Amino acid sequence: MTIVADWVLRPASVADVEAVAELRAVVLRRDLQRLGRYDEQRVRQRLRDGFVPAHTWMIEANGALAGCVALRSAEDAYWLEHFYLDPEVQGQGIGTAVLSRLLERCDGEGAVVRLNVLRGSPARRLYARHGFTVETEDEVDVFMVRHAPSPGDQLAETAAGSRRP
Repeated sequence: MTIVADWVLRPASVADVEAVAELRAVVLRRDLQRLGRYDEQRVRQRLRDGFVPAHTWMIEANGALAGCVALRSAEDAYWLEHFYLDPEVQGQGIGTAVLSRLLERCDGEGAVVRLNVLRGSPARRLYARHGFTVETEDEVDVFMVRHAPSPGDQLAETAAGSRRP
């Protein structure tokens, strides 16, 4: 596995919507086809209809667009949305690094984070590794939740990490 260390998050702008819509179509195609839900226009239009630059970041790696992610504040939690990575950079540690950074911010607030992922998506393993658990699911989506670790959990994790080789 090659690790791409040179990545940045930058705020999204209205001008990013088409690049993100295209990225979404590429990333979700296989899972949506497997679920019998892929539609060339609908996959892009759903993104256009829900794209809010104010809580979206573009992920750039080695100077090129690598993905995007949104963290939307709701009444009782944050919603992690539109987390798409270009297939060319998947498996290189960028998704883990981006998710870790966002969760650190949420943990600092003691916030709950929710998301939904398509059934059978390999992304579910990434979320599970970061403490997300299944809350509910239907024939298409799996809804997951992650509660911020308590201060005692964080201290135990830090102590355990210091004992690792």
